[in-house]
Amino acid sequence: MIQIDHTLISDDIKEQFFVCDLDKCKGACCVEGDLGAPLEKDELPGIEEVVEVVKPYLSSEAIAALEEHGAYLLDEDGDFSTTTIDNKECAFAFYDDKGILKCSIEQAWRDGKTDVQKPVSCHLYPIRVAKLHEFLALNYDRWHICAPACELGEKLSVPVYKFLKDPLIRRFGEDWYQRLVAEIEGERS
Repeated sequence: MIQIDHTLISDDIKEQFFVCDLDKCKGACCVEGDLGAPLEKDELPGIEEVVEVVKPYLSSEAIAALEEHGAYLLDEDGDFSTTTIDNKECAFAFYDDKGILKCSIEQAWRDGKTDVQKPVSCHLYPIRVAKLHEFLALNYDRWHICAPACELGEKLSVPVYKFLKDPLIRRFGEDWYQRLVAEIEGERS
C-alpha cells in the first residue's frame, strides 16, 4: 500500500493492467449494477446544470427518467448517484452508432457544449474511492465485465495508474500524481 497525504493507494493500482476495450464490453459499466454512478456532493450542481445540455443525446426513456426523478438520487446510506432507467442503465448513457453505451455528459463536454465533465467516479473507474476515517482509500475494483480491459491492458503493458493518469490528476492534482508515479517507479528501480 502507498500513502500520499490523506490517500491510501492499493498495490493493485500499480500492479494490475487495464485499458478500456469498448468494442468488446460495449460500455457495460453504464448499465450493470443496481445504482447509477456515485456522485460527490460538489458534483451535484453541475449534474443538475447539464441535464438540458445533454437531452439531445438521450433516448426518450432517459429524458423521462430524468424529468421524473431528477438528475441524481439519494440512497438509504446517504450517498448520491445518477438517476437510472428502471434501476438499470444510467440515465445519462446513450448508444452510439456502434451500439456502445457512452456518457452524454462526457460527449457534450468533448463537443464543447459544457464545462461539466462526467462524474469523477466514472472517470476514475476501475478505481473506487472510499472514505476510511481521515483517509481516502483508492482500491482497484475487479468486475467480470471488465475482463477485456484487463486483457488489453496486459497486452499493452499499461498499469491502472497510467491508464487513469488524467482522472487521477483531475481528482487529486498534478503534484499528487507525480508523487504517486515517483513512489511506484522508485520501487521498481
